[in-house]
Amino acid sequence: MMRTLEYSVVDVFAERALEGNPLAVFHDARLLSDEEMQALARETNLAETTFVLPTDDAEEERKHGVRVRIFTTQEELPFAGHPTLGTASWLYLNHPVLRGAETITLRLNVGPITVRFEPGDDAVGVRGRMTQNDPVFGSVHDRAAVAAALGLGEEDLAEEYAPQTVSTGLAFCVVLLKDLSVLKRLQISQREAAAWLAKTDAKFFYCIAAKDREESVNAGLQRVFCARMQFYGGEDPATGSASGCCISWLVKQGLVKADEAVVIEQGVEILRPSRITVRAGMVDGRVCDVRVSGRTIPVANGSFFLP
Repeated sequence: MMRTLEYSVVDVFAERALEGNPLAVFHDARLLSDEEMQALARETNLAETTFVLPTDDAEEERKHGVRVRIFTTQEELPFAGHPTLGTASWLYLNHPVLRGAETITLRLNVGPITVRFEPGDDAVGVRGRMTQNDPVFGSVHDRAAVAAALGLGEEDLAEEYAPQTVSTGLAFCVVLLKDLSVLKRLQISQREAAAWLAKTDAKFFYCIAAKDREESVNAGLQRVFCARMQFYGGEDPATGSASGCCISWLVKQGLVKADEAVVIEQGVEILRPSRITVRAGMVDGRVCDVRVSGRTIPVANGSFFLP
């Protein structure tokens, strides 16, 4: 007999359909093995695929969260931002009990993560805000070594700020580049990058550059940063986990004020423009209350058929 596995595709951190970062959400993965989940993630061939593991007690899910697992095409991740926001948004639109709830919690491998929704938004899709774990600041890295791993010269990195590993559930080396022109020509050799990262406490690079302050003011915001995240030989249109690390680092460095709203634009170079709004607080010199917001737009439904 064949098993029918229903799934949906949603565009996350998108202002319009067919933008942002696409995510496949399998509605009920209780009959799937780990190996089958990984194989299906390879089959969808998206940056990430999520698998919802519902229980028969919907009220229990309301109290303690819905179990969800996250896979890339190559491995399972303990946490990732766009799969968290996208899956919670799909549940907001479709769950028999949690549909329309103000908050939805996902039980991920990294622990519970809660997404809060903004009802009454008459635009397409649904807008949500996830609160990530408080950041853990790791190693500060040598600028020349990081530049070499990125295929850049040391002069291409911002002089005043050394790259640093930051994690809110997944560890990124946050690298502030000198300007947007460096970001636009970024082409990371994954062989060199992976070799360098393997010897550090970071899993991926997240490279950022500040937009011109006047442009930011004209956009109605104090700061706008552009970002790129190249990995596995490809590029991510929007990286919610890294954006949480990014705002944490920016606040810690004093480049952004605590609780100041900042927009991160990502995916422009690969024609999947994404808009991520981030904030982070600070209490007694400690960065906390990391919030990452964006819109999720449903774009497709389908079925897989497995023996």
